[in-house]
Amino acid sequence: MSAADVPVAKDWWPLARPSESPNQDARPAGVQPELIVVHAISLPPGEFGGPHVEALFHNRLDPAAHPYFAEIHGLRVSAHVFIDREGRAVQFVPFARRAWHAGVSAWRGRERCNDFSIGIELEGDDDTPFTAVQYRELATLVRWLRGRYPAIAPDALAGHCDIAPERKTDPGPYFDWTHLYALLEQAT
Repeated sequence: MSAADVPVAKDWWPLARPSESPNQDARPAGVQPELIVVHAISLPPGEFGGPHVEALFHNRLDPAAHPYFAEIHGLRVSAHVFIDREGRAVQFVPFARRAWHAGVSAWRGRERCNDFSIGIELEGDDDTPFTAVQYRELATLVRWLRGRYPAIAPDALAGHCDIAPERKTDPGPYFDWTHLYALLEQAT
């Protein structure tokens, strides 16, 4: 193993279980994370728990397991971290690498958000409030990331709906941004 193959500690959140996805690649040369994008996902839609998100991010989603899976099983997507309803976190992509979470997107006039962002998926949907433990874990992760990546400014936090408004609605109307910002302020 060469020095380039050794994981860098700041690239992996110690509170997450690692489960590296093949759906990643290198960021453009010289580009560091500058934005955190919050997403919501549930598989099947509106159902929580189970192995389906991890299967999707590993290209192992069984198209016969649910009618919706037949529609999406060919997608090649990932996020850096997934936080379930109980606050358990799984990390799929090292933060220094590009996860495939944002798709066609733009933030403050800059396109291709995957190049310069970190994607965090919360287990949820547009119709269900998120759990208190999800907010706490998300705030913990955001603080940790800001401490390791100085290019992430305090206002560099967006929803998928903010960077791809024509295509996406997540994290949805039940995501409480005010609560998240209050949790982030408590620790500073």
